[in-house]
Amino acid sequence: MKTIKEKHSLAMRWCHWVNFPVLAIMIWSGMLIYWANDEYSIKLFGHTFFRFFPNGFYKTLNIPFRLAEGMAWHFLFMWFFAINGVLYILYTIISGDWRELVPKRNSFKEAWQVLLHDLHIRKIAPPQKKYNAAQRIAYTAIIVMGLGSVITGLAIYKPVQFYYLTWICGGYHFARILHFALTLGYVFFFVIHIVQVILAGWNNFRSVISGFEVIDSERKPAVQKIKK
Repeated sequence: MKTIKEKHSLAMRWCHWVNFPVLAIMIWSGMLIYWANDEYSIKLFGHTFFRFFPNGFYKTLNIPFRLAEGMAWHFLFMWFFAINGVLYILYTIISGDWRELVPKRNSFKEAWQVLLHDLHIRKIAPPQKKYNAAQRIAYTAIIVMGLGSVITGLAIYKPVQFYYLTWICGGYHFARILHFALTLGYVFFFVIHIVQVILAGWNNFRSVISGFEVIDSERKPAVQKIKK
């Protein structure tokens, strides 16, 4: 027997699907800004061992220097990114959904068990409600990362006007490094998130669109007592 159960609210789904393309545009425009001054690499004793985007990357994709275009897109969509994030945080606080998102005392232990279960090393998955322990940690971390991106972004965008943010971030150059590291974190989160969605199946993906999920509930046969 199949039953339909509500899983995700309209506000949650709205913020989720708005944030996905906005963050993608933010990463793309941020890369346009970075490509105009590709300075981050791993060097030792004057020798460059690793560059995030080697020269072959630029030649293959034929990427021109588009600093002005990247800054225009980035500074426009940062408002959508920040407003959507604020609305989502306010919704979770007002509705009380933050209780299902914030990690609990034993979440980090259970997250390890979730990982072992996903790798098919552990047969039994730890108990969960709406989100499991790993999801609690990941979704809370992405909110903290979003706040960090706004702070470091403002510190880079207006280092004089927001000098106190620049100081908190450890200076202009360190704020740039933090902003770049957070961008790499989003890309890593995207990859893991998409893989998890594929593994979870269509029912889970459909619930993020419609807000409902279909649950298979098996009826237990009635046990009849035999009188002697």
